[in-house]
Amino acid sequence: MCGITGIITTAQTRIDQAGVRRMTESILHRGPDDNGYFWGNQVAFGHCRLSIIDAAGGRQPMLSADEGVVLTYNGEIYNFQFLRRELEGLGHSFKTECDTEVLLVAYLEWGADCVHRLRGMFAFAIWDNRKGELFLARDRLGIKPLYYASLPDGTFLFASELKALLQYPGLNRRLRLDALEDYLALGYVPDPKSILVGVEKLPPAHCLRLSKNTGKFELYRYWQLDMVTPPVVHEESEELLERLEEAVKLRMIADVPLGAFLSGGIDSSVVVGLMSRNNDKPVETCSVGSDVPEFDESGYAQMVADHFGAHHRMRLISAHDASLIDVMADVYDEPFADMSALPTYRVCALARETVKVALSGDGGDELFGGYRRYRFHMLEEQFRSAIPQMIRSAIFGPLSRVYPKMDWAPQFMRAKSTLEGLARNSAQAYFQSVAKTPDRDRSRLQSDRMKKQLNGYHPQERFEELADQIKGAHPLSVVQYIDINTYLPGDILTKVDRASMAHSLEVRVPLLDHKFFEWGMRLGPESRIVDGEGKAAFKRAARGFIPNEIIDRPKKGFNIPAGQWMREELAPMLEGLCESEVLLDTGLISRSGLRAMVGEHLASKRDHHASLWCILMLDRTLAKLDASPA
Repeated sequence: MCGITGIITTAQTRIDQAGVRRMTESILHRGPDDNGYFWGNQVAFGHCRLSIIDAAGGRQPMLSADEGVVLTYNGEIYNFQFLRRELEGLGHSFKTECDTEVLLVAYLEWGADCVHRLRGMFAFAIWDNRKGELFLARDRLGIKPLYYASLPDGTFLFASELKALLQYPGLNRRLRLDALEDYLALGYVPDPKSILVGVEKLPPAHCLRLSKNTGKFELYRYWQLDMVTPPVVHEESEELLERLEEAVKLRMIADVPLGAFLSGGIDSSVVVGLMSRNNDKPVETCSVGSDVPEFDESGYAQMVADHFGAHHRMRLISAHDASLIDVMADVYDEPFADMSALPTYRVCALARETVKVALSGDGGDELFGGYRRYRFHMLEEQFRSAIPQMIRSAIFGPLSRVYPKMDWAPQFMRAKSTLEGLARNSAQAYFQSVAKTPDRDRSRLQSDRMKKQLNGYHPQERFEELADQIKGAHPLSVVQYIDINTYLPGDILTKVDRASMAHSLEVRVPLLDHKFFEWGMRLGPESRIVDGEGKAAFKRAARGFIPNEIIDRPKKGFNIPAGQWMREELAPMLEGLCESEVLLDTGLISRSGLRAMVGEHLASKRDHHASLWCILMLDRTLAKLDASPA
């Protein structure tokens, strides 16, 4: 795993070598083992390396034999040995044993089409001096990040993290208002936007070509999940584990100590079990436990470790970990409000004490329908499909407006969100179900200036756009597709990438192997949720392989007791937000709206913990970014 940076300039100006070094040094945590640079004619690449395979031979940036092509690359190509044999059969020879050289030679042989042959996680840049062209690519599901910016003076920048681009003095630091609104709604900034005007993220499964002569670039998609074709119908349990085992085995190739995260959930338990089946020694596993019993899953993790004979380490951490709040702003660059980032950061630190590579169980919920919100959505969808939206809007819209918001009440009495969902179309309703800050509360937080400048923009537009891309698909497939293109890369994978890279730890995700993922999506939606139970197909496959107690227990999730924490230890911090200069001087946040929400939360009149955590992390991140209002 690595960090990459680069500058291309179309103007007849010299590359600022000191600037490229500053960009690269700002992300040395991604690759502290080695660093290198390529200096070309109006082109420069930087690279910091976390050495995993062929430590001696895999130095980057890597040049072709004729020095006409240069590569800087972050990731792992798991099928590199197969590709190497194929390329050797085509007459190519190799000097190293690393996947980097295989990727470089694959480009020499197949050009931009090489991405179709890659099985792995990656974000890479290739400078092809023969064509005067820069080529960028990102893996299919967005496991590895890549930011870029095209500046008015003809300079093009790219880097693994936003903090590297911020080292370049000509970068615009104005806040992007629609991205800020997305963040307030979702708790993250979804691809391809960033929080800054003019800085973009290369979307998953996309490539970018830039001509040095013209300064113009082309962005295109090279892979798309098929969510519309009728699914394959067959008994999948045995084949599921076989296919996942292949993905796990590919991710166990490393020249350094390797282990796994073990939460005690189904996904990580199956991954650890498959690793154990293919390892002569006990698998190194780790987890963190909470000092609040209802959030602690460490006993289940230990049960799985004992079942498979893993060497397990657990560390108890405080659920109230205020010391990490400012650290998170440094780690994520953009505002990021997933509270599970705190324990994720801690478990990555624990893993790095003994291993350099860890496998995780991320992706199972998106693939096999494991989120509870999917089940609720499908229940609502049955109702929506039975009554035309015009009628639903006329009946349930007014009801939702008069029904009180009762966060304190038992679940069956909290009908306001359900009524709102029934009044909307499917994509709109799903957006509201995942929003950390609902429309009514975002409106309270927005200043008049922000409302005016947003000019009617609503973050649910992206959800509706994605739903339109797969019209005719099963309703469950539609919301999974939305998550795969928003929540998975924007939240889950961002959280793990930054937390792990902050500790120079590589995390591999076998459930997101694109071949396994494609196959899993070809299983019928009816195999994902059965009798109100999510992840049904995966549970059937896992039964008899992992302990039944793991399969049958309620899902907790990797989180912290946020609401009460924010009424106790963090209460002064919340009150301080109402006077924060860095936050309020933007002119985008309403002081009166924020003060009212803080007061309601501290008085236990409403539960605003998710919304207020968004504001808290925004405040801390703005202080680091030194960004100006749009």
